Amino acid sequence: MDHVKGLKCMICGAEYAPDEILYVCPKHGDEGIVDVMYDYDKIRRRLTREKLAQDRTPSIWRYFDLLPLHDRENLPPLQVGWTPLYKADRLAGQLGLRHLWVKDDGRNPTASLKDRASAVGVAKALELGRDVITAASTGNAASSVAGLAASVGIKTYIFVPKTAPEAKIAQLLIFGANVIAINGTYDEAFDLCLKASAEYGWYSRNTAYNPYLSEGKKTAALEICEQLHWQAPDRIFVSVGDGCIIGGLWKGLRDLYALGFIEKMPKLMGVQAEGSAVLYNAWRKGTEEIEPIVPNTLADSISVGIPRDRIKALRAVRDTGGEFITVSDEEILDAMRVLARGAAVFGEPAGVTSLAGLRKMVREGRIDPEERIVVLITGNGLKDVASAIKATGRPHIIDPTMEDLRRLVAAIG
Repeated sequence: MDHVKGLKCMICGAEYAPDEILYVCPKHGDEGIVDVMYDYDKIRRRLTREKLAQDRTPSIWRYFDLLPLHDRENLPPLQVGWTPLYKADRLAGQLGLRHLWVKDDGRNPTASLKDRASAVGVAKALELGRDVITAASTGNAASSVAGLAASVGIKTYIFVPKTAPEAKIAQLLIFGANVIAINGTYDEAFDLCLKASAEYGWYSRNTAYNPYLSEGKKTAALEICEQLHWQAPDRIFVSVGDGCIIGGLWKGLRDLYALGFIEKMPKLMGVQAEGSAVLYNAWRKGTEEIEPIVPNTLADSISVGIPRDRIKALRAVRDTGGEFITVSDEEILDAMRVLARGAAVFGEPAGVTSLAGLRKMVREGRIDPEERIVVLITGNGLKDVASAIKATGRPHIIDPTMEDLRRLVAAIG
């Protein structure tokens, strides 16, 4: 891991050797989020666009030289990443756009982008000799770490709000996780998980608190640019809850820009549900301070009242000249239908919030039709079937006769 220079506090700028701290800057307690720093000169000698063009590894490990790991010995066996980037011409036409791509990260092993972070987190736990991993989650990160941990035989303790969708709870249980459902919010589950990690010595996979998760999530940005033949898009739309994904995208783009792989930084467009718009409010006020809320949105994966990776998320948007956007739950449900029928990608509510944000900006006339735009879908719709039914309604029910069928067909038109 000689390509990793160290860890840098996002608040005070203090720098640490890679093995000097485990999670956060000690000067700021649990708030001291740190960023991984790389020696790009060393990486440049090992990793080139030409080398990647010859690499047939269909996973995030094709970018191993840009990840904070010692060797390949501890990599989980599941195929994480290298998800499809679809040229969505029909959907683009419906929106009046010329160049639109949909990145379907619901195609990961546990059906969400969070597998990218968990793969790196599990590999890191193995490097450190840990045999128990813990995480707090609204559902996707939990099922992700449970699945990746199961693939290598590591025990997991998972904290979730009891309101998490049943499909996500089912994933946790089938992977053998010790599931602890909290009578409270995700933020309360997060705090309890940190206390448990400290008391029992469990390795924490918690968002932002563990700096290596962002490094896993950044691989989505690496893939987008490589799949576009290193012609970076003008904008990337992504849903935002805790802020770790958009912060990870920013890190990946900065890596590529520093290495000379891309010539410009895309604008990062963070989309939040109106009932969970903490980062939007901070962005609008021009501050990095947040006002916690009790969130209220059907998009459970981004239902966050205290975003833990707020600094990286806010800087990601500001540094790239992007924006934060808010959308209603109704707009999110509508985006589920539009995406599935326009591009045949089935996304969960939080996953399609990105598209809801793009559609809102198109309606407001704030998108140039010639812009090259990527919409990142972070989770599969089978994660939350109840919301899918709410978005579409129930099937037609008839008796098994042609007479009833004719009446129905005539009524449907």
